[in-house]
Amino acid sequence: MVLLPNSRTEPEGSALIRVLSYNIRSMRDDTDALARVITACAPDLVLVQEAPRFFRWRKKLARLAADSGMVVLTGGATAAGPAILCSLRATVERTEDVLLPLTPGLHRRGLATAVVRFGSARVGVISCHLSLQKDERYEQAGLLLDRLAAMGVEHAVVGGDLNERPDGRTFRLLSDSLQDCRTTTPWGGEFTSTPAAPHQRIDAVFATKGIEVLGCGVPLDQPGITERDLRAATDHLPVLAALRIPAA
Repeated sequence: MVLLPNSRTEPEGSALIRVLSYNIRSMRDDTDALARVITACAPDLVLVQEAPRFFRWRKKLARLAADSGMVVLTGGATAAGPAILCSLRATVERTEDVLLPLTPGLHRRGLATAVVRFGSARVGVISCHLSLQKDERYEQAGLLLDRLAAMGVEHAVVGGDLNERPDGRTFRLLSDSLQDCRTTTPWGGEFTSTPAAPHQRIDAVFATKGIEVLGCGVPLDQPGITERDLRAATDHLPVLAALRIPAA
């Protein structure tokens, strides 16, 4: 398999970045394997779903970031699960954790959001984990797009566990407004659930139209990643995308 290009800043100011979206199941599995997978992907941004939310959650998330060569940017319990990690390459402009409306009897959902710069390239970032209930899920996707429009950025990346396949109406709502990076430039594996028997794609990375997608998929053959670690780390497979963000 052809490897994704490494992160870099181009002479004209555009930035090539790696974005990883990963449901880590509250770090209830093999955290050493999880850190090895993240490290091997060499991401600039990690869009986390199901970050720890309860006892000592900040310490747990910080430990994962440190073990993966990253820092915690925002999110966790304050966003009801989604979080964003970043490399030291990123310059942070602002962050905001957003709680979505609560449906009685269902799990609280939220968004971890940030605006960051890589050199002169500026990008909005959202990590999300949408509802298991189809109507609430569709409403949350609409709220996500509203939030994205209000961020005041020309270029943006969204990653998350959608709890829905590409033929679902919520997935289509997002892919009608944004590039589904896996569809735009397929790379690596397709299915993200489950690691032991991958059969469906319910996790995705999206990008606004002006971003060039150089490749996106499950990093099955990425150097340093083993099938054993992918199975041990959590109950989802990660999605890795290489993106070129135009200079501001």
